[in-house]
Amino acid sequence: MAKSNNGNGYLGVTEPISLSGPTEKDIVRTQEVEKCLSDAGLYESQEEAVSREEVLGKLDQIVKAWIKKATRAGGFGEQFVQEAIAKIFTFGSYRLGVHGPGADIDTLCVGPRHATRTEYFFQALYEMLADMPEVTELHPVPDAHVPVLKFKLNGVSIDLLYANLTHVVIPEDLDLSHDSILYNVDEQTVRSLNGCRVTDQILRLVPNILTFRTTLRFMRFWAKRRGVYSNVIGFLGGINWALLVARICQLYPNASPSMLISRFFKVYSKWKWPNPVMLCHIQEGSLGLPVWDPRRNFRDRGHHMPIITPAYPCMNSSYNVSVSTRHVMVQEFTRASDICQAIDESKADWDALFEPYPFFELYRNYLKIEITARNEDDLRNWKGWVESRLRTLVLKIERFTREMLLSHPNPRDFLDSTRPLHCFYFMGLWKKQTSQAQEAEQYDIRAIVNEFKSNIHAYQHWREGMEIEVSHVKRKDIPSFVFPGGIRPSRPSRTIGKEAHTVSRSKISATVQERNVLSTTQPAPYKSSEVNRIPSDPHGDYHSQERTNTVASSLLCEETGHMLNGYANLHSESVELEHLGSYKESTSAPENHVAHDLVKPPESMPPNSTNVYQSPTNGLGHLLDSSCKKAADIIVNKTTNFSSAVLAVPDEFDELDSHQVKVNQKNLIAVDQGLSLEHEAGSNGGKTGTTSSPGNNHMKRKAVEELEVSFPSYLNTFYFFRLQLHTMVLLSLL
Repeated sequence: MAKSNNGNGYLGVTEPISLSGPTEKDIVRTQEVEKCLSDAGLYESQEEAVSREEVLGKLDQIVKAWIKKATRAGGFGEQFVQEAIAKIFTFGSYRLGVHGPGADIDTLCVGPRHATRTEYFFQALYEMLADMPEVTELHPVPDAHVPVLKFKLNGVSIDLLYANLTHVVIPEDLDLSHDSILYNVDEQTVRSLNGCRVTDQILRLVPNILTFRTTLRFMRFWAKRRGVYSNVIGFLGGINWALLVARICQLYPNASPSMLISRFFKVYSKWKWPNPVMLCHIQEGSLGLPVWDPRRNFRDRGHHMPIITPAYPCMNSSYNVSVSTRHVMVQEFTRASDICQAIDESKADWDALFEPYPFFELYRNYLKIEITARNEDDLRNWKGWVESRLRTLVLKIERFTREMLLSHPNPRDFLDSTRPLHCFYFMGLWKKQTSQAQEAEQYDIRAIVNEFKSNIHAYQHWREGMEIEVSHVKRKDIPSFVFPGGIRPSRPSRTIGKEAHTVSRSKISATVQERNVLSTTQPAPYKSSEVNRIPSDPHGDYHSQERTNTVASSLLCEETGHMLNGYANLHSESVELEHLGSYKESTSAPENHVAHDLVKPPESMPPNSTNVYQSPTNGLGHLLDSSCKKAADIIVNKTTNFSSAVLAVPDEFDELDSHQVKVNQKNLIAVDQGLSLEHEAGSNGGKTGTTSSPGNNHMKRKAVEELEVSFPSYLNTFYFFRLQLHTMVLLSLL
């Protein structure tokens, strides 16, 4: 057991949720997990382990020869040249002990102050590596958030970072854990050092390293199979998954890997983002370096899924996550949690978790990003640049459409054997709906796509032949080379039975009018009760009259389901409620019936479903329907009881409340654009009552008199109250 980091006898920022150890059943399940990992080939052989050690030794010799050459080129004396050294450190999956066969090795080169990054690391060292026959696929990325040299040494992939310290000579016993090593260094060096410092700190903060490694190895494999492993694209990378698993280990310090896997999915499917995941308290430090703090740093307030690194300076390691990618991950956590429950009930096995994500079967509409270059080297560089910028297209679409149009980028790249020097990426698209008033709103994203392409062509190392095309492709027109073996899987026939109309609680669907435009719908996730097969797609195909590759979107959708992922809006000091809505699937309608169907409300709208950003029509419709018969006396003389429905934040996972560090604990009053709920959120706790202020009574009478003058013949009719919904809500608050 690791030592406590807070003086309270436990690891982490809160006490554990449970100290229970594994039962005999848990031990058996852990053996099943280990066998599953072994059968999947996730453990490297002894020969490969020895080969990696030899490669690291060779890399150490290369950087030592490089630093002496760089020192001599800098005009230093021969004695100083002989004393100059550079050191290699490992971090990431290799340092954590969870790497698999063929995995790359994350390494850090630490050099003295005279060996600068630009002149010596990305020029002199690059030239040395380029002249070595055992080095292949050399690719420098100097403009990245963390500058890196990528290459293969004797067939082993290496990611080499550089830290330019202020030391005149690097000591042999250099310890990277001391904060003093960060003194007077640039931001790139701080970020580069952070990898090693965070990795070592994680190993210090987990209660049991062996169970941590087994659980993390499982989670990494699961994330890759389900398509949510990629920090560059906007999902989570290796360090992010390590931090999430380490936190679960802290919350359940005596649990076995099988228990930790189940708890992982249960906890993070209910986690109230953007409450941060932290392994230890954030320390300000003595060097004045900026740390993650949304109270003071404006940029930190826009992070959707903060996972904070434990080493000073504490940073958000998941800043690339967007609204779209977080939604996909929460959906996957929920699906996996349901499967783990089925495993616990002996209704499923571990293989059910690893079913490949059926990306090309879950959306109706996709963006296809096609890139090409003149040779392999140019394509590799061009591909790295485009891949690093794909998440900006997701962000642009979200911002342009006010997060109503969401994107699911596929982390994989695809190759067409019939078209050499071409590479393809795909994004699934769907439209999110929060109110009936927005059903007919249309979005045209052609300008967004053109702006994205312009930014891509601003690549500093662009060469002739590097091109990119972005086009809209429908599900039925997805090219066959993206499927395993190049064979498109046959889709099950559509039925009109009950099963075809049943969807999971996180379902988002839409009826789409198809013209020469792009339309989007949400995928159909797995039913929790059906973990061993892909359910038939209830959407079906639409047959458009004309197919186009023009990237445009004119969205006219009927949303029959929606899950609002709760995240605190720190800009306005408010919180969006997280709610899981369960909606029935509507059968596909002919195109000429789409407009008629748009006016129909969802058939199975939960009677108590709420959303602080919805218009009063959605949140108060059922209340006003029952109140209209009582006419104006209810509106004028009584305070309408809707504050409890709008203001209540449900505790979806009570045991987590005390284990999440809240980023915003005040002013959690929902305001619907001009409708102040302060009268309803008082000491009465939302109970029906009357206000006692004479001023309020005067305002009521005046408002009613004005209303009677404007609409004397319709005051007490049901039709009037439906049309004057906002007026009624306003009067009820006075």
